[in-house]
Amino acid sequence: MRVEDLDEPRTMPEAVAGNLDELRWLGIDWDEGPDVGGRFAPYRQSQRHALYQGALRRLQKLGRVFECYLSRRELRELASAPHGTAPAYGEDERRLNERIAERKRAEGKVPSLRLRVPDMELRFEDELFGSQRYDASIEIGDIVLRRADGAWAYQLAVVIDDAEMEIEEVVRGADLLASTAAQLLLFQALGHQPPSYFHVPLLLDEAGERLSKRRGSLTLASLRERGVAPQRVVGLLAYTLGFTEETAPLESEELLEQKTPEHLRREPYRLRQELLDWLESSG
Repeated sequence: MRVEDLDEPRTMPEAVAGNLDELRWLGIDWDEGPDVGGRFAPYRQSQRHALYQGALRRLQKLGRVFECYLSRRELRELASAPHGTAPAYGEDERRLNERIAERKRAEGKVPSLRLRVPDMELRFEDELFGSQRYDASIEIGDIVLRRADGAWAYQLAVVIDDAEMEIEEVVRGADLLASTAAQLLLFQALGHQPPSYFHVPLLLDEAGERLSKRRGSLTLASLRERGVAPQRVVGLLAYTLGFTEETAPLESEELLEQKTPEHLRREPYRLRQELLDWLESSG
């Protein structure tokens, strides 16, 4: 169990404790983590800065890192320029950055640090979605390693943590396929062996939007407060992913006895009212 709390000012200790408690409520446990220790400690990213600094120095020695003085506003303006959109940080952004760098330095502007991405095609095999291809310079672009405010970028931190903790398998949402491509570029640059990846389709709300706390979507905390049994939550997730053919309460460990991954759905699943009614029923 790893706590990804890079944004330290916004990470509340009670929120972290609540997240861990919710996972236990679902029947998920772990052998290593911030609350139990383990040989890959510490398990909070906020306590692993020295590892990220060491990785940054290695990339700097390879000549792969450059200073970026473009603000988010400038990047947005460049992306909406008449000559076309810039889907990733590429040649247009580099040229503008070079033009303004001297002035920004004179003004005392602190730059972010980016990895210069090579012009290449990146390929990898996803365990569910199969072969994936990305044009690194067009679809991924130069990757932020450290923000202008000094905070470590998620992409660098997660790659270092996965490598240092000897992670072999990563399972996450299909909306992160492009993020995986960026992380693989970092694995290559640092000379680390990447894990295998298994991306799963998203669960959407009734309107077809991704579930989001910001939008007031369903949360484990709210379901628990309303007395929903954790077995029903697990059963609903199993059904919407395609593990089971009908809704039924399930213990987390029972999922190991269900269908193999090749039976899983590959399209996002939109929650229907009847499923929500079943979730909160007691029969």
